[in-house]
Amino acid sequence: MSKFPDLIQRLPDFEGPFDAHRLEAKDCDVLFASYPAGTVIETHTHPTRNVGVITEGELILTKGSEVTRYGPGEWYRVDANEEHAARFDIDTSEIEFWFEV
Repeated sequence: MSKFPDLIQRLPDFEGPFDAHRLEAKDCDVLFASYPAGTVIETHTHPTRNVGVITEGELILTKGSEVTRYGPGEWYRVDANEEHAARFDIDTSEIEFWFEV
């Protein structure tokens, strides 16, 4: 379902709970991720500080009791060790930066 250009699709696959291509950078990984409609990522934490931009579709991000929707061109942030969950009701793609802290 990847909506990214061929050069991005040739990057190594990300090994995780969703489909993405991974670009390694110093102190940061860059993920080009695509989620089919209906994808749910359960509540979790990780040791990285993440920021991302939606390129297509919509991210429904839950942090604590706050639920926020992000559409194309909108940026979001998740701090290191911050509990959060994600849902994608429609096909969605994003570019996400995972910064080591």
